[in-house]
Amino acid sequence: MKAFTAVVLLLFGITANTSFAKPNVVIFLTDDQGWGDLSIHGNTNLETPNIDSLGKEGAMLQNFYVCAVCAPTRAEFLTGRYHPKTGVTGVSRGEGRLNVDETTIANVFRKNGYTTGAFGKWHNGTQSPYHPNDRGFDEFYGFTSGHWGAYYSPPLDHNKTKIKGNGYVVDDFTDRAIQFIEKNREKPFFCYVPYNTPHSPMIIGDRWFEKFADREPSMKFHDPKREDPQMTRAALAMVENIDWNIGRILETLKKHDLEEDTIILFFSDNGPNSFRWNGGMKGKKGNLDEGGLRSPLLVRWPAEISAGHQVEPVCAAIDLLPTLAELAELPMETNQPVDGRSFAKLLTGKETNLPDRELFSMWRNKVTVRTAKYRLDQQGKLFDIAADRGQTKEVSDQFPEIAERLRKSAAEFSTAMKPHIEASAGRPFTVGYDRSTTLPARDGVEDGPSISRSAKAPNNSFFENWKSPDDSISYQVDVKAAGEFAATVFYTCRKEDVGATIRLAQREGDHCEAIVTEAFDPPFYDNSKERMENSHYIVKDFRPLPMGTIRLEKGHQTLLLSAPKIAGEEAIDFHSLELIKQ
Repeated sequence: MKAFTAVVLLLFGITANTSFAKPNVVIFLTDDQGWGDLSIHGNTNLETPNIDSLGKEGAMLQNFYVCAVCAPTRAEFLTGRYHPKTGVTGVSRGEGRLNVDETTIANVFRKNGYTTGAFGKWHNGTQSPYHPNDRGFDEFYGFTSGHWGAYYSPPLDHNKTKIKGNGYVVDDFTDRAIQFIEKNREKPFFCYVPYNTPHSPMIIGDRWFEKFADREPSMKFHDPKREDPQMTRAALAMVENIDWNIGRILETLKKHDLEEDTIILFFSDNGPNSFRWNGGMKGKKGNLDEGGLRSPLLVRWPAEISAGHQVEPVCAAIDLLPTLAELAELPMETNQPVDGRSFAKLLTGKETNLPDRELFSMWRNKVTVRTAKYRLDQQGKLFDIAADRGQTKEVSDQFPEIAERLRKSAAEFSTAMKPHIEASAGRPFTVGYDRSTTLPARDGVEDGPSISRSAKAPNNSFFENWKSPDDSISYQVDVKAAGEFAATVFYTCRKEDVGATIRLAQREGDHCEAIVTEAFDPPFYDNSKERMENSHYIVKDFRPLPMGTIRLEKGHQTLLLSAPKIAGEEAIDFHSLELIKQ
C-alpha cells in the first residue's frame, strides 16, 4: 500500500518522502523454542496456526541455524557477525554485552528513516552505552537481563525508566508492540519482538495450560525416557500463547492495511530447553548438534515472496542483517565487516541456490561446522545431514578428506576467535555513560563466609544470607568521568534486622553509608502458575535506601558494598545499586 500510495502521489505531481515506500519490518524471536515446537513442522502435540500462516503465505527455510544459547544468537542477528567478534561470549555477568563499536540492524534501519522499537527480552547489555536505546532503538519496553523470574506484572524497563509491567509479560510485550505499530503506521517502522518464552520459569496461565494439563504428549523425544512430560506440557502451552499473541499483531497489520508492505520474520534463539519432540534431531539448547542449533525461520512478505516457497540452502542468524537490508533496498554501512551473506534472492525466487560455505557455531570453546551437506560435530565426527538429520551414523571413514578439511577449518576458526574472547573477558561495567546507572546483583561478585545468591543462575538473582561484616559485594566498573554520584541501594530487611549499616566505598577512595531504619519484608511474587515443581525462581519487590553521594574517579575502579555493623541476624537482601550523576 505504501508503494502504491507513493506512485499515486507522483502521478499527481506531489513529491513523496522516498522512505515512505519502504517496507515495514516485524521480527519475532522466541526464547528456547525448538524447531519442532510448531505444527507446521509436523508436531501434532500443539496448534500454531498464526505462526504456521507465515510459512504457508510466505517462505519456510529448511536449514536455518542459530547459536546454542540466547545472547550469542541475538548478537549474530543484530550485527551479522559471529558472536565472539562482537564481545558476546556467554549469557550472564556481562558476557552478553555487545561491543559498543558494533553496528546493529536497528542502527542501519534507523539511519535510513525507520522508526525502531524493541519489545521483550534484550540480553545484549544493561548499562549505557549497551542499553537498547543506545543501540539504535527509539523505543524499548522489556527487560535487559538473560531471563526474568516472574511473568505477571514484573518490574520492567521502559526507555531506561523502571516501571511495573501490566499482566502476563508476553501479552504485555504484544500490547506495546501493537501500540508502536499503530502509532507509526504512516511511516516505515522496524518492530523487534523478542519474546522471553518458553524459557523457564514455566509460568503460564490456566487458559493455556488446561488443554495440556492431563494430556500425554503423543509425539515424544526420540529417547522418551529423557523427556519430562510436565515440562513438555508447559512449553507447548507457552508456545500456543505465543502463537495467539503473534496472531494479534498479524490482525493489527491487517486492520491497518499493512500486510502487503510488511516483511515478517519468525525464528527462535536456540534449540528447545528440554528433551521433547524435535524432528528426531540430536541435542537441545546448549548443545552444538542439529537439535541445539536448527531453528525455524518463516518469512512473509506478500508483495515479493510467493506463498508456500521452500528454501533449502543453509542460512543462519548472521545472514539476517544483510538479507533484510537488501530486501528493503537499504545501504548496509557498518563499522565492522559482516560475516553473513544475503539470501534475499532465495526468498524472492530470483535464485535457487548459493555457493557452498562453511558455517561455524561455537560454544564453550567447542566448534562445529555445517556445510550444505555435512556437519562436523564438536568432537570432530562427520555426519551427512542431508541423509541423516539425527546424526546417527558417522561418515568420517567414508569421506576422510572432507572430515580432515573441516577439522582444520574448525581449528582455524577457534584460533581466530580466541583473541576476541580474551579481549572481552573481565570487562568492567560502565558507570556514568548516562545520568543513571544500575548495577544489579547479577553483575556483582560476592565474597565472605555467608553471603550467597538467591538462585544458581545470576541473571534474575539477588544476594541474601548477608550475616557477617566480612561479607561483601564488589563491582568492577569503568567510570566515564570523575564526579559526584548519588547512590541508592535497593533492599529488603526483616523487622528484627533493622539497624544495619550499609557502606559503599570506592576502594582506596571515597565512601558513603546509611543505616537501615525501616523494615521492608514483602512476600515473594505469586508464582502459582509455575508448572514445574522445585522452581528456583523467586522474585520480590525491593525498597530504595538512599546512601548519600560518593565521588568516583575516572577509569577502572572497584566499588565495594559492605555492612560494617549488623544489628540482627542479617543485614539486608540486596537487589541492585543505582548511581546518578550529580
